Amino acid sequence: MFPLLLLLVPAAHAIVQLPYKPALTQSPRLEGATTASTFVLDQPRCVFDNYSNTDIWLVVALDEAAFNNTSAPGTNETSFQHFPDPVRAYMTLNATLANYPCPKPLRDITVLRVGSETSCVGDNARPTCNGPLPGPGPYRVKFLALQGSKPVAETDWSAPITLRTAKPASSISTTDSRHSAGMIAITTILSILFAILLAGLVAMLVFCSDSCGDSSTFSKPESVTVRRYNTHHVYDQPAARL
Repeated sequence: MFPLLLLLVPAAHAIVQLPYKPALTQSPRLEGATTASTFVLDQPRCVFDNYSNTDIWLVVALDEAAFNNTSAPGTNETSFQHFPDPVRAYMTLNATLANYPCPKPLRDITVLRVGSETSCVGDNARPTCNGPLPGPGPYRVKFLALQGSKPVAETDWSAPITLRTAKPASSISTTDSRHSAGMIAITTILSILFAILLAGLVAMLVFCSDSCGDSSTFSKPESVTVRRYNTHHVYDQPAARL
């Protein structure tokens, strides 16, 4: 009987494993589930209902073995500012059960964006900063409920989450594979014909401005004013009589 009690004591203090696995959101109303430095998770609704007096943390790790459940949040061992080297996992997004009501209200977008804070990246006074992720990963996450500093319940680890990466310029094709060779040829020919037509139009306008302008310019004849002179009639006056 005594050995059985010894077995039950550690079992009573074991962390409860909850049947929930964090995952990227599939909400059709939200775009950008992953970016180059963030990813979006569904909130753990109706998961920690029996742990109303706990703090619920998100653990972000490069691999499952990188995190020890006895680690406390807000320390150098779980600090975002020391991630990913030498710290391989950090704790962030502290919440309570009130933040994850069950059932969720209709039309609510119940998600968490991991990596959305930029103001606290270099602030060592904010070790639980939800800062931008430093690389493509892959990352794994889980939710952990603490009662004080004691872990009491946790979810499963998520599947690996890989962020987007920018393509190098050398890998970008200069041709569009969606367009056939015939379509490209037709477009090229039409572009050349349009250029020829435009050049002809410009040449015609230049020629017309030089030649047409000369032939169509008429000098206005000077108006001739004809003055009329009336001759003075000389009348023979009779000689003065003596």
